Amino acid sequence: MRRPPDAMFKYHAFALNKLSRLAPRYLPFADVATETVPLSRLLRLSLFQVTVGMALVLLVGTLNRVMIVELNVPASLVALMISLPVLFAPLRALVGYKSDTHHSALGLKRFPYIYRGTLLQFGGFAIMPFALLVLSGYQEAADAPRWVGLASAGLAFLLVGAGLHIVQTVGLALATDLVPEQDHPKVVGLMYVMLLFGMVLSALVFGLILENYTPGRLIQCIQGVAVLTVLLNGIALWKQEARVRTPEGHVPAPSPSFSDAWRDFIAQAQVMRLLVLIALGTFAFGMADVVLEPYGGQILHLSVADTTRLTATLALGTLLGFGYAARTMSRGTGPWPVAGLGLAAGIPGFGAIILAAWSDAQVLFVTGVFLTGLGAGLFGHGTLTATLSTAPRSRTGLALGAWGAVQATAAGAGVAFGGVVRDLVRSLQDADSATPYLAVFSSEILILCAALAVILPVIVARARNSDASRYPVSQGTSEGLLFHSAHPTAGHLRREPKRPEGRPAQ
Repeated sequence: MRRPPDAMFKYHAFALNKLSRLAPRYLPFADVATETVPLSRLLRLSLFQVTVGMALVLLVGTLNRVMIVELNVPASLVALMISLPVLFAPLRALVGYKSDTHHSALGLKRFPYIYRGTLLQFGGFAIMPFALLVLSGYQEAADAPRWVGLASAGLAFLLVGAGLHIVQTVGLALATDLVPEQDHPKVVGLMYVMLLFGMVLSALVFGLILENYTPGRLIQCIQGVAVLTVLLNGIALWKQEARVRTPEGHVPAPSPSFSDAWRDFIAQAQVMRLLVLIALGTFAFGMADVVLEPYGGQILHLSVADTTRLTATLALGTLLGFGYAARTMSRGTGPWPVAGLGLAAGIPGFGAIILAAWSDAQVLFVTGVFLTGLGAGLFGHGTLTATLSTAPRSRTGLALGAWGAVQATAAGAGVAFGGVVRDLVRSLQDADSATPYLAVFSSEILILCAALAVILPVIVARARNSDASRYPVSQGTSEGLLFHSAHPTAGHLRREPKRPEGRPAQ
């Protein structure tokens, strides 16, 4: 018996209805979607984060391993190349502020910056294959001086890093423009979920492509990423930003200078402590980026494909950390305790990575990588939400830029420091020893402990304020205030008798 033609459309509508109900439940931050800004539009906009994720996996993961192990470039030099985008990172706050106040003849303020950032990314990816050919000495490239390959690789890293900093900062600001102010943390969280999704997917795809590694396959992979970056960013931006038409002859009011806006931002309570906390935590988590995959290749004898898939494991842990942070904060937990939990999760993670060298257990190594990703996700979302809560709607670009500037600068400095420590200790040890890597992981544990020392006073103070507001004491009794601050559960021991409605207090 044939089904009527409209039956298929009914099943299609039923499936879409089910998917729309499941998405807010299983996709973190999907409940930010509304009728005016549907989830499909937000997911399309998040494609710019997918391209950023592809670039990060390629730079920090695949090229890092290939240049150190296969091309015999010193780890300290590779670390400096990876950290070159740090030269641009402090400008993220300025870029975010400029996108807040930009006046365009087309009525667009975010689009021009994302367009420029995309071109910078494409330019870096266009230079990178030629740099790798020179470094590998492939065919005629063997006659070229090695310094040409190193300089070209450094320029490629700088261009790609600068481009992704611009695209990410302004793209996140555009996402916050589309939703109400109270949903800013949710929409930024959704964008970062898609960043992690892009990292996981690209790490798996790169691992499949490079299963049988050759320089030619790596170059094809880089060229594919260049084309996809332009294509996906174009799809993401299509008709996303509303044009603001300025009446003819209208002169816009002058905006405050960047220095004044920055001074007002950092003058708020706990902002400086928050920025120091972001720097310490990100520095600690970032030190492992340049040594994690070489450590897996040289000490645990993993292949290029296996170490590339480590990025997927790290991103999966970060994704779960973001999801758990969102669920916890939606139930009333503040962002500071969530960030502290992330720092605490990173300590046993790096401990497991250290133990993997002594026991030669790859499962323990992967578990440690997953735990560090989980801690980074909790810490990142907690500090991001805390930063967004300090800025008004007209300055979201500045706040996101400040968070991104400190986070990216600390991550790049951590990468450079990790590579230098590894090479410095290696010069004093056997070349095949695990000691250089273990020195880096041990340093990360110490810095995470220092970050915990910075955040604990804020967590304790806010917990006391929460207990004081939950269990108020009688006015004018200092003894009662002291008793309740020392015993937060004492409010349950003495309850006021419930008086009938309408009877005045005695």
